[in-house]
Amino acid sequence: MENKLLRYTLRVDRILFKKFRYIAESEGRSANKEIEQFLKKRVAQFESENGKIEL
Repeated sequence: MENKLLRYTLRVDRILFKKFRYIAESEGRSANKEIEQFLKKRVAQFESENGKIEL
C-alpha cells in the first residue's frame, strides 16, 4: 500500500525559516503543519482561478 505522506527536503534561508517557525508557533502549529496549511490554501486558490487539477 502506498503511503499518502511524502517526505520532501526543503532548502530555505535560515532567518526566513526562523520567522516562519515563529508564525507557526503563534498559530499553535508546527512548522510542518503550517507549511501544509499554506500549500492547501495555495492549491485551493489556484484551482478556484484555473479549475480543478486532475492528477
